[in-house]
Amino acid sequence: MLSILNNISSLQAENSLNTTQMSLNSTLQQLSTGQRINSGADDPAGLAIANGLEANVTALTQSVQNATDGVGMLQVADGALSQITTLLNQAVTVATESATGTVSSAQRVSLDNEFQSIKTEITTIGSSTTYNGQAVFGTSLTVFMSDSSAAGTSSVGVAMVTVNSTSLTINGDNLLTAGSATVALGDINTAIAAVAALRGNLGASSNQLQAATNVMNSQITNVQSAESGIMDADIGATTANLSKYTILQQTGIAALQQSNQMQQGVLKLLQ
Repeated sequence: MLSILNNISSLQAENSLNTTQMSLNSTLQQLSTGQRINSGADDPAGLAIANGLEANVTALTQSVQNATDGVGMLQVADGALSQITTLLNQAVTVATESATGTVSSAQRVSLDNEFQSIKTEITTIGSSTTYNGQAVFGTSLTVFMSDSSAAGTSSVGVAMVTVNSTSLTINGDNLLTAGSATVALGDINTAIAAVAALRGNLGASSNQLQAATNVMNSQITNVQSAESGIMDADIGATTANLSKYTILQQTGIAALQQSNQMQQGVLKLLQ
C-alpha cells in the first residue's frame, strides 16, 4: 500500500540503523579503551564485581608496601644490633685484658674508660636509631595487611625492646679490678647472647613479613587476572563486530535511501 502519511519501511530502516549505530559506537569505544565495560550500562553486575576486585588490588598493593616498610625497619634494627655486638666484642677484649694479673691499676683505669665509652655508645645507638623519623627500639611495631575485606585482614606485631647498657645488664660493671673485670666479662657474654636472641626474633619476624609479601603479590596477580577477565575487551571478537556493524551501517543507509525513494512513487500517480 502506498501512503504519504507514514513511510513504515523508512521508519523500520531508520530504527535498525540507529540500533546499528549504537552498537558500532560501543564497539569503537571498546577498541579505543581496550575495555569491554566502559559504563554501568554495559554490564552492571560485571562492573560491580570488577570494582570490588580493583579495591582488593589497591588494598593488597598498599599492604605489600606496609610489609616492605616493616622489613625495612627490622633491617635497620638488625644493623644497629650488629654494631652493638661489635662493641660488646670490643668490651670482651678490654675486660679480658683487665682481668689478667699483669695489668697495672693505671692500665685498668684506661681499660675501664674505654669500657665506659663502649657502654655509652651502646646506649646512644639504642636511643638514636630511627626509621622514618621514629625511634626503632622501645616501641611496638604493628604491620597491618588487608585485601580490603574484614576476613582478609591480618597484622604482624613485633616487640622492639629497649636496648641500652642497663637493659643488657652491663651498666653497673667496671674494669677497675681483676675481680670486677671477671664479673663484667660474664655480664658482657650474657649481653651478647641477649642481642643475638633479639636479632633472631627480628629475623623471624622479617621472614614472616617476606612470606606474607610473597602471598600478597600472588594474590594481586590472581585478582588482576580475574578483573581483566571481566573488564578487558576480546579484541578479536570486537574487531569482528566492528566489521559486522560497519557493513550493517552501510546497508542500513542504503535501505533507508531506498525506502525514501519508494515514497516518490506516489507522485507518479498524480502525474
